[in-house]
Amino acid sequence: MSTGLAIGLIIGVSIIVGLTAAAITFWLTKKLFEKQLRENPPINEKMIRAMFLQMGRKPSEAQIKAVMRSMKSAK
Repeated sequence: MSTGLAIGLIIGVSIIVGLTAAAITFWLTKKLFEKQLRENPPINEKMIRAMFLQMGRKPSEAQIKAVMRSMKSAK
């Protein structure tokens, strides 16, 4: 009977360790991903300025800030 108990204990501990490792990995990956997005946003003011210029418009700083605000609020 003690062998069955030992195997059950090993399986239980393995599951707990596995779930803990998965949770830590998820948290670290999420933090690294958020850091990358902060440092390298998908679109920045320079890109918005270039878009306006391609459409044949000279954007004001207020227009660029408004577009950035609308994109941040859309997240």
